[in-house]
Amino acid sequence: MNRTILLGGIVMGLVAIVLGAFGAHGLERLVSEDAVDSFETGVRYQMYHALFLLFLGTWNALDLKKQKTVFRLVVIGVILFSGSIYLLSINSLVAFDFKTLALLTPLGGTILIFAWGILAYFVLAIK
Repeated sequence: MNRTILLGGIVMGLVAIVLGAFGAHGLERLVSEDAVDSFETGVRYQMYHALFLLFLGTWNALDLKKQKTVFRLVVIGVILFSGSIYLLSINSLVAFDFKTLALLTPLGGTILIFAWGILAYFVLAIK
């Protein structure tokens, strides 16, 4: 599982860098400054959680089941939180109205908070 978590963190970080470069060098010509700022927020949180996964994948204090739980929550949370922010940021460029998916952002954020909270619980339970 550590390898899967590490690869997940690496891929998430790689994608964050690519999207960050796109946001800084391509997106600013296509959408408003507020949309670029929102896009950068999604990139930033994705990178934070990529680093989180790298830590989780190198830390052996948790058993496999607990690592999987935290890993899955982080991945789902980032997809919903950052992914919905990316889509909302490019809303003016596409025919589909991504505002209908706006509730995914706080849902993803709540899942990320829960991932950190469950990790804290698991750490406190270590004997």
